[in-house]
This record gives sequence, C-alpha cells and structure tokens, in this order.
Amino acid sequence: MITALIDRQSGWATPLAEWAQDLLGKLFDGRTPLKNALNGTWLGHPVHPAVTDVPVGAMTVAALLDLAGKDGAADVAVATGIAGMAASAVTGAADAVDTYDRPRLLATVHATLMVTSLGAYLVSFLLRLGPRQGRPLARLLSFAGYGVLTAGAYVGGDLTYRAGNQVDRHAFDSTSTKWKKLDVKEVPAGTLVRAKTTTDTLVLYRATDADPISALHATCSHAGGPLDKGSIVDGCVECPWHGSQFGLTDGHVRRGPAVFDQPMFEVRDNGAGALEARLIVKGA
Repeated sequence: MITALIDRQSGWATPLAEWAQDLLGKLFDGRTPLKNALNGTWLGHPVHPAVTDVPVGAMTVAALLDLAGKDGAADVAVATGIAGMAASAVTGAADAVDTYDRPRLLATVHATLMVTSLGAYLVSFLLRLGPRQGRPLARLLSFAGYGVLTAGAYVGGDLTYRAGNQVDRHAFDSTSTKWKKLDVKEVPAGTLVRAKTTTDTLVLYRATDADPISALHATCSHAGGPLDKGSIVDGCVECPWHGSQFGLTDGHVRRGPAVFDQPMFEVRDNGAGALEARLIVKGA
C-alpha cells in the first residue's frame, strides 16, 4: 500500500527530479574531486547513509527532551540535528546526480520529505531562540518535523533496500576461486573484450601482446553498467554509464560515483588453447 502511494507521486516528482538533476549536474560539472568525496569514493562506502544517522538520532533525542521539559538540552539536540540534515542533503545531492528511473522517483520523494522536515525544524529552532511563549509552537513544529523525518527515512530505506540504489552490484556474487573456462580464446591488444565463464561476465584487456591479461568483472559495481562497452583512460576502465573508473591492475575505484572496488580475476592459458579465469580474493 505504501509502495503504491509513493508510486502515485510520479506526477509531480518526475518533473521535479528532472529539474533538480539538471541543476545538480551543472553544479557538480567540473568538480569531480568534490563529488567523489561526497559520494564516498575515498571511503569505499557511501557517505550519505552514514551521515543520516546523525539527524535521526539527534531529533529522536530532541523529541524525548522536549517531552521531559529539558528545554536547553532539547535546543542543542535540534541544532545538532539541523546540522546533520544539512550534511545529509549535500551528500544525498551528489548521489542523486547519477540516479535514474524508479530509484530517482524514490530519491525525489525522500528528499522532498526531508526538506519539509528541515523547514519545520528551522522554524522551531528560531522560535526556541525567542521569547518563552513561543516554546509550545516550537515543540509542536519539532514533533511535526519528526513525523515527516520518519516518513522520509522510510522512503530512504526503500531506496536502498528495495531499489538497491548505492548497493554494491557484486554483494551476492559467488566467491569461488576455482578456475573456470572462458568462452574466448584471444584478447587482441588495446581492445576491451567481453568474456564469460559459467557464472560471471568479465572484461579482459591488455595494452600490448606482451602484457598479461587484466580481467575485471564486466558489471560496474555502482549501477550495473557494462564495462566492456567502456573505454580505457589512464590505466583504468571507465564505465560508459556514469564515468566511474577502475584500475586495470587492481580493480580499485579511481573515480566515482562508484564507491566499491571491482572484482578482479586471474587469467591463464590452460595449455590446451583455451583461457581460464578465477576470482582473486583480496587479502588472501
């Protein structure tokens, strides 16, 4: 029922999403290091979901303190929550640039609820700074903001756990390290080659015929883009969808919006004219 209710918001959410995404795209254009930092490329984990714990926790504490009549402490909690919501908005905006289809609808509804909640808390905080007779209205606005915050958190959970946005596309891949035969026998130098085992699709590459073959999983860890349709940039394979880059020698993410490394494979000639590959387990 709630899912259907969210889907019915597409009439206003879709045009708003298109406008906001265009604006954010222009804002982050040419500012790749900043966007990478906000995405969490440096951390190996999305920053946004970690930051959102701050306002949820702070506003929960604020609500309890308001009920207990601890005005000063409640005010500090609200101020902390507002700062956390601002940080969450900035990191969420960076993620939204590369979000499309139903995840974009969910992200827009989520963001709208959170901005509405932030507005309620901002007015509440201003009232808290004024005469004491404004305190009852300040509390009421905080409780209303908390309700909207909870709804926004619910939609944010759907965005991650139901739509899989910002989830590693290889989270549930097989971890078997057995050698598996590839369906290709040659890897021409300077060409990205798509190859398949019985369970995985890989992208193979070598700069010259004398170089060893680099092999990464062909599905981009960010949103599932086909790396075999990408390009080689400064020793990295670049995803054709959102421009994430992964090192050819180690699979490490060099540029976002991806935050998770790409699975790497070892390739060998089995001596019978066929190529085989097996997963490289990092740290093993």
